[in-house]
Amino acid sequence: MINILNLDYDQLAELINGELKQPSFRTMQVWKWLWQRGARSFEQMSNISKELRAELAARAVIVWPEVERRQESVDGTVKFLLRLCDGALVETVLIPGSKGRMTQCLSCQVGCAMACTFCSTGQMGFERNMNMAEILGQILVAREYLGDTPENPVLRNLVFMGMGEPLLNLQEVMRSLKALNHENGLSFSPRRITVSTCGIKRGLVELGESGLAFLAISLHATTQEQRAEIMPKAAVWDLADLMRTLQEYPLKARERLTFEYLLLGGVNDSLADAKRLVQIMSMVKGKLNLIVYNPAKGLPYRAPTPQKVLEFEQYLWSKNITAILRQSKGQDILAACGQLKTEHIRER
Repeated sequence: MINILNLDYDQLAELINGELKQPSFRTMQVWKWLWQRGARSFEQMSNISKELRAELAARAVIVWPEVERRQESVDGTVKFLLRLCDGALVETVLIPGSKGRMTQCLSCQVGCAMACTFCSTGQMGFERNMNMAEILGQILVAREYLGDTPENPVLRNLVFMGMGEPLLNLQEVMRSLKALNHENGLSFSPRRITVSTCGIKRGLVELGESGLAFLAISLHATTQEQRAEIMPKAAVWDLADLMRTLQEYPLKARERLTFEYLLLGGVNDSLADAKRLVQIMSMVKGKLNLIVYNPAKGLPYRAPTPQKVLEFEQYLWSKNITAILRQSKGQDILAACGQLKTEHIRER
């Protein structure tokens, strides 16, 4: 029995128009029920005939991720620990923005193979890829929680920055992006979707040529040696080679690459690091998000001092680097990637 949420629009049409011999408008009706109205059963699809509902129910199910645990921060951040159909656990986070809008951080893998030493997810190891239904199911759960509807869209932005490396699950991430862009489904503009990668050569070109999302690069280091120390798997691709590749990355008019730089106290927050970072940023058309490390149990890092953060940021400004300091949110609810799952496993 298939999860119908794992069918893209063309595959749904093959089922409804091809196998079940229904007119083409039925595909659009079912698609809207699944992705706009959040139907959890075929019986809810009131403008679909009983016969078609029965035929769909005989061939498919509608399976959302199950909320295992939810935590809400005093700053408005909400974190979900979700259980997938095989029992695997993943996280997704809602991050508050202006005017009551929300950004959702999505996972694309159960665990992660990249083993970044500052990341709780990286210490878990890799279990498996998530499929499209599981990736987009995170959005359905969030929209239901928020009371989000097409008429009142609370959830405005999506970032693939949760558990896993998106470009190591390229097929399902691309399927998800295409479904997200469907105007009669979840209907997210590519300008409101960001895919973050620590640097996987395979997949960068395909993502860039698709135009389905913005690209963010998890940099976090200013030398190859430093990158190998804190991001051992990502460092297999040399930093200089990564930057040369990014110089050729296709960008739309007024579009820039985004670089994420996690400030680790005493590791990569020195003035020398800031100077090297300016040199790196001068190679491409980009902007920089500075993120203050959110300490996690069992990991050998600390947050930089406020003075260090200010000095680092001011130096970048003085060199005309567009740098935005992103404050860590949800620290009281273990909102950094992988922390809630790690704590949940410890408790069990």
